[in-house]
Amino acid sequence: MNDNTSGATGRRGFLTTAGALGAAAALPLITLPRYAKAAEFNLKYGSELPLSHPQVARIKEATEAIRKETGGRVDIEVFAAGALGSITDMISQTRSGAIQMLSVAMANMTTFDPKASLTIPYAFKDYNAVWAAMDGELGAYSRRVISRFGFHVFDHMWDHGFRQMTTRTKPINSPDDLKGFKIRVAVVPMYVSLFKALGAAPTAINFSELYSALQTRVVDGQENSLALIDSARFYEVQTHVSMTNHIWEGYVTAFNDAAWKKLPGNLQDTIKKHFRDATLAQRQDMVALSGTLQAQLQAKGMKFNPADSAPFRVALSSAGFYKEWKEKFGPEVWAVLEKYSGNLA
Repeated sequence: MNDNTSGATGRRGFLTTAGALGAAAALPLITLPRYAKAAEFNLKYGSELPLSHPQVARIKEATEAIRKETGGRVDIEVFAAGALGSITDMISQTRSGAIQMLSVAMANMTTFDPKASLTIPYAFKDYNAVWAAMDGELGAYSRRVISRFGFHVFDHMWDHGFRQMTTRTKPINSPDDLKGFKIRVAVVPMYVSLFKALGAAPTAINFSELYSALQTRVVDGQENSLALIDSARFYEVQTHVSMTNHIWEGYVTAFNDAAWKKLPGNLQDTIKKHFRDATLAQRQDMVALSGTLQAQLQAKGMKFNPADSAPFRVALSSAGFYKEWKEKFGPEVWAVLEKYSGNLA
């Protein structure tokens, strides 16, 4: 999650209703049964991800389980597909308390502090390395950083997957294919820095505007996990998928800290328990999907090509990318990262 209110007409499949954003934002996009007794705690949960994304399905499951176990005392309405605004908007709304809960890529929190996400490009070779780091010292460090900015962050992260590059015009096989290439990146300083170091022309665009930007050729490519490429229907506006695995991204559930502290301890425990179960189940969902998504996307017309990571890592090192981020993180934090990633210089 690494991985973001308008754009309903350009993002077919994102919103279940058409029309003006104001109307969409006024109603929850996911309607769940209501209990006869009014809830004691009415909470809003924002997500940028499409309704069909596995993370949203598990969020729905968790919120209904919480409602049931608390006898309707806690009612969490889920607003998916950017119904409450861009990810930038929703971060601000969660900090202010306008909404109480948010799924957000750790990388999006780096606008507060670069150390909010320590998932450096090409740091993790596989999921064993990812979860050792994220459920261990590295993930705990990032969550502590995020919590300093008005959030209570749940311990277990959602899997957004390894990010791949998609393009309309050509496959990406090496850094040379990125020279001057117009690629959309999330509004994340590290992602902009990454693609500049590779010689591309990155443009930071919120996810809610991405389908339209691809459709109107503001940019010619983007990078995201296969699950999001599929659920966001990017196969309608992109042709090639280059399996670069250039960065793994995780999402956290962030709660407005003041709102969290108002909840009784037993309700906090219930919410944490069901979101822990939901995140662990979603991780398995992503594993199951990994075996089928390529075939599904190929059936929808996308062309896949493998891309060796070695030339990309060499290009990043030569451009001073790792040196720059080591200085930003500091030697102590970098040492924690390299406990899980190995030498990145």
